[in-house]
Amino acid sequence: MPVNSDVPTVEEGSTGTETKDGLPVNELFYSLQGEGKIAGMPSVFVRTSGCNLRCWFCDSFHTSWDPTHAWLDVDAVINRVTDYKKANHVVVTGGEPLLHDETTNLLDRLSDAGYHTTVETNGTIYHDTSIDLVSISPKLASSTPTAAKDPQGDGEWADRHADRRIDIDTLCQLVEAYDFQLKFVVTDRDDMAEINRLVDRLRDAADAVIRDSDVLLMPEGSTRERLSETRELTAEVAMEYGYQYTPRLHVELWNDAPET
Repeated sequence: MPVNSDVPTVEEGSTGTETKDGLPVNELFYSLQGEGKIAGMPSVFVRTSGCNLRCWFCDSFHTSWDPTHAWLDVDAVINRVTDYKKANHVVVTGGEPLLHDETTNLLDRLSDAGYHTTVETNGTIYHDTSIDLVSISPKLASSTPTAAKDPQGDGEWADRHADRRIDIDTLCQLVEAYDFQLKFVVTDRDDMAEINRLVDRLRDAADAVIRDSDVLLMPEGSTRERLSETRELTAEVAMEYGYQYTPRLHVELWNDAPET
């Protein structure tokens, strides 16, 4: 169930980063992990609202471009997570969940309770906290919301997004501190040159081994129709470059339905 369907403290149009107790939670639901190395795993998803970037293809529009959420304290989030008795995995996602300092408290509490945690992040923010798998999705130049691609039509975020989207120092901290996967959204073949350059830069800069199997290529698309246009190309370049292909199972199974 979307959190903001049964909690009265919904704030539409806010940034998701105001100073309040707790976390701005957009959705909290039980589903299958759709992406990455543990795709298919039954998991509870805690989706926070607010993001420091604005990818034009963002598949969680209501956490970034038009954020909506309820403010929940960590106790309330934990209580909701524990309602799902079949799940031992929790995915903390967004938006950008590491924007919020209270996310670290949530992750530490989940770890203490015995949950495996995955954090889905754009790789621009680091926190020292309890994470079993950090799923880092560095944003490529093709993600920039130019005026022609901006969902809001004005390109206002283009420069800010371009300036913030890659932070090598923070990426190094993340891959050195946690088990990780580097998950790149592929829009077309032209993305591969930038992906290869970034992987090489990280291998040179980070005190961590980055295997080809740690690099995941994911087709862009939040609907079955769009995935049908990008999936085959992404599979082809994964085989060509020796990287791992990752599906978007939730889209293949449920299209663009919420809470999936």
